[in-house]
Amino acid sequence: MLRKLDNENMGRSNLGWLNSIFHFSFAEYYNPKNIHFGQLRVINDDLIAPGTGFNLHPHKEMEIVSYVVNGDLTHGDSMGNKNTVTRGHVQYMSAGTGVFHSEHNLGSETLRFLQIWILPDRAGYEPNYGDYRFNWEDRHNQWLHMVSSKEGDAPIKINQDANIYSLELEAGKEISFPVSEGRQAYLVQIEGNSTINTLTLNTRDALEIVEEDIQINSNETSHILLIEMKKG
Repeated sequence: MLRKLDNENMGRSNLGWLNSIFHFSFAEYYNPKNIHFGQLRVINDDLIAPGTGFNLHPHKEMEIVSYVVNGDLTHGDSMGNKNTVTRGHVQYMSAGTGVFHSEHNLGSETLRFLQIWILPDRAGYEPNYGDYRFNWEDRHNQWLHMVSSKEGDAPIKINQDANIYSLELEAGKEISFPVSEGRQAYLVQIEGNSTINTLTLNTRDALEIVEEDIQINSNETSHILLIEMKKG
C-alpha cells in the first residue's frame, strides 16, 4: 500500500523566525486522522532564521533525530553537550527520563532541518546525546544507513526497531527499496522530484509505504529521507 501526502495539505506554522511544515499533528496543527505513522510521531520540516532558534526546553520519553538539509544547527543540553552540524549531518538524542535542550541557528544563512521524533520501545531510558558527520558522497546514488536499533549496524543507535536512510539520486537514475511483510516506511522528498512506482513526488511531499517494495526514478536530482520500521 502506498499513500502520497502532498506538502500543500500538511500542517503549517509561520512565526517569522520559524517557518514549519508539520507532517503529523503538532502544536496548533491538529488532525485526528494524522497523529502518527506507527512509532513515527513527528516530522517537522523547519526553516529557522539566522540568529534565532529554540531556547532551552524539556523533552521526555522520545527518540529525537535532527537531519540538517542546509545551514548550521547548534545543539545544547542539560547534560553539558554543545555542538554544531551542517548539511547531511545528524544530531540525535534519547530524551529518556527527561532532558532540557536547545536548537539554534548561529550561522548567517537560513537553517533547514528535519526534526524527527520516534517513540521508544519502552520508558525509562537514561538520557543520551550524540551527533554524526556523514560524508555527503556516501549517499550518492545509494542508500546511506544512518540510524538503526541497538541491534542494527548503523552508526547511530536508537531505542526502537526503526531505520533511517538518506539518498541523493541523480536525475535519470533509479533505485529500489524493499518494505517486507510486517514492515512499513515513511519517505520524504526533501529536494527534487521523483516518481515512486506510479506516484510523482515534488519537493517536501511524502509517501507512506506499507508492505510494498518501491522503485524510485529520479526526474531531477533527488534528496530523499526514508524511515523504515515495524508495522503498527
